[in-house]
Amino acid sequence: MDNTPTTDTSTTPAAPAAPGLLAGKVAFITGAGRGIGAAAARLFAREGARVLLAARTQAQLKAVTQEVRAAGGIADHVVCDLADAASVRAAVDRATDLYGRLDVAFNNGATFVPPGPMDQVREADFDHVYAVNLKGPWLAMAAEVAAIRTTAGTGAIVNNSSVGSLRGNPELPAYGAMKRAVNSLTESAAITYGPEGIRVNAIAPGHTATEMIRTWEAESPGLVKRLKARTPLGRAADPEEIAQAAAWLLSDRSSYVTGTVLRVDGGARA
Repeated sequence: MDNTPTTDTSTTPAAPAAPGLLAGKVAFITGAGRGIGAAAARLFAREGARVLLAARTQAQLKAVTQEVRAAGGIADHVVCDLADAASVRAAVDRATDLYGRLDVAFNNGATFVPPGPMDQVREADFDHVYAVNLKGPWLAMAAEVAAIRTTAGTGAIVNNSSVGSLRGNPELPAYGAMKRAVNSLTESAAITYGPEGIRVNAIAPGHTATEMIRTWEAESPGLVKRLKARTPLGRAADPEEIAQAAAWLLSDRSSYVTGTVLRVDGGARA
């Protein structure tokens, strides 16, 4: 007689699915129409967040929002110009109007200026990269802190910096300078708002397969080859790989991490 126990899978309840990394959270994402921001929107929604996508281009935002919804996520979008204070505040307010709260924010939006030595940077380009890449995150953080404070109470913010901010950047001096300043704002905000339970961190991506890198390659042929040669992993990051780092920093699993600038660069700055 065979007394080997058997399991009747037809009556065994299935194990509950693990909760998503951002389950139950409302997330606001700038620069969400393409690249890392769009990848973050898809990922955050898959991880259980309700997401509000913000960027300047309506058509791109609509396409990503529809993609998120088609995959079963909850998403909406708002047109936002990071260089305009009223536009930034209105975009953050839209998140609380739609979802009743704000828990986390990923300040990813940025602009690009033509590469070249510092003395060849046009004043108009310098002013533009300042307005979008530095003033924009400052405006966003101020609005996001206020929204988190008055709704969720506690939360987290991640700013998208760059490994180009971590040392001299002769090819993109203005871009690197603004991103280094974002690192400083991140650290200052972490100290200021930590006592309230609001964490603030940054990520510093390395070579990532985005439109910005393709534009830079067109201006500086051979750039992609040089970047790969400097990266121990020997390849560009997929935008979702960068978004994964942001998602972790925004999640409760990084609850004791604040004020850090996390390199996500395939070892390029090791």
